[in-house]
Amino acid sequence: MVGPKNFIFIMAVVVPVVLTLVVNLLAGTLFSGKPRLGMADLGQSELVAIGRETEGVLLYEYESAEALRKATAAGEVDMGLVLPANLDSQLQSEETAALTVYLWGESLLKDRALLGTAMAGMFHELAGQEPPLDIQTTILGEGESIAWEQRLLPLLVMMTIILGGSMIPATSLVEEKQKRTLTAVVTSAVSLEEVFMAKGLMGWLVSLSMGVFILILNRAFGTQPLLLVGLMALGALMAAAIGVLLGALVKDINTLFATIKGLGLVLYAPAFLYLFPSVPAWVSQLFPTHYMISPIMGLTLNGESWVDIRLDVAILVGLIAVLVGIIAALSRRARSKPNLLPGLAG
Repeated sequence: MVGPKNFIFIMAVVVPVVLTLVVNLLAGTLFSGKPRLGMADLGQSELVAIGRETEGVLLYEYESAEALRKATAAGEVDMGLVLPANLDSQLQSEETAALTVYLWGESLLKDRALLGTAMAGMFHELAGQEPPLDIQTTILGEGESIAWEQRLLPLLVMMTIILGGSMIPATSLVEEKQKRTLTAVVTSAVSLEEVFMAKGLMGWLVSLSMGVFILILNRAFGTQPLLLVGLMALGALMAAAIGVLLGALVKDINTLFATIKGLGLVLYAPAFLYLFPSVPAWVSQLFPTHYMISPIMGLTLNGESWVDIRLDVAILVGLIAVLVGIIAALSRRARSKPNLLPGLAG
C-alpha cells in the first residue's frame, strides 16, 4: 500500500516529466534541433567558414540580403546576419562595422540568446578581440511573440522545485508525527534540528535533481549552466525550508493538503503570471516565490547576466535565511515545550 509520503515522492518525480513531454509534444518542439542562423555574405568573409564549424548552431547561407530577409520572415531561420563586403578588412583595422541582423518574430528567446553568444564568439575568433560593431536589428514575421512552451516553462520548473522540495519533507514529518515515530526519535540521541535537516536535505536533493532534469528536457540551460544550477539549488533550498516548516506546524495529512491548497496562489502565482506577458512585472514581485523563479527564467529564457539578476538572488537568500531562522527558533523552543509543535508531544 502506498502512503502519502511515497505518493508525493512519485508525483514529484513523474508529474513534471510527463507535463514537460506533453507540452513539448503539443508545441512540436520535443525533437527540435539547434537554433538556426542564416548568413548573406556580400563579400568573401571568413566568418562564414567559422560559422560552419561553430557547434550548437545550424548555419544556412543565402545569396543576397533580400533572400535572407524573406527566409527569416518565413521562419526558415531564427536569426539572419548580413555580412557587408568589407567586413573582414574593417574588423582587422579596428573600424566599426555596420551589421544588419534579422530576427524571426516567433523564435524562442533561448535560441536568440544562444545565437547571440555564438555570434559573439565567431566575431571574436575572426577579429582576435572584441570588435566594434554597429548592429541594426529588425524583427520580421508576424511580430514578436512568446511561444506557449516558453510561457509554461516557469510553471513546470516551479512545480518541480516546490512539489519535490516542500511536499516530501512536509509529508514525511507529518506522517511520522501521526505514527508517533518522530516523538520516539527526538527523545533519543537524535535532536529535532537533525531530523529537520535530514528531511529538508531529502527534499532539496529531489527538488534540485528533478529541476535540473526538467531544464535538460526543455533544452533551457542557457549560456551559464553553472550559475543556473546554483540558482536551482537556492530555489530547492527555499522549497525545502517551506516544507520543513509546514511539516513542523501541521498536525495531520488532511490539514497539510488543505494548507498546501490554500498556499497555492501565493506559491505559484509568479509562474502563472508568466502566462500573461501583459501583466506588469511588479505584480509578480509581490509574491516571495518570484525571487525563486525570476532569476532562473532570466538566465534560461532572456539571456540575462549575473548583474541583471543579483538583486533578486540577494532577496532570495534573505528569504531563505528568514525561513531557516524560524525553523531553528521553533526547534529550540520545542525542546522545553513539545506542545509548541502540533503532534510532537503525547
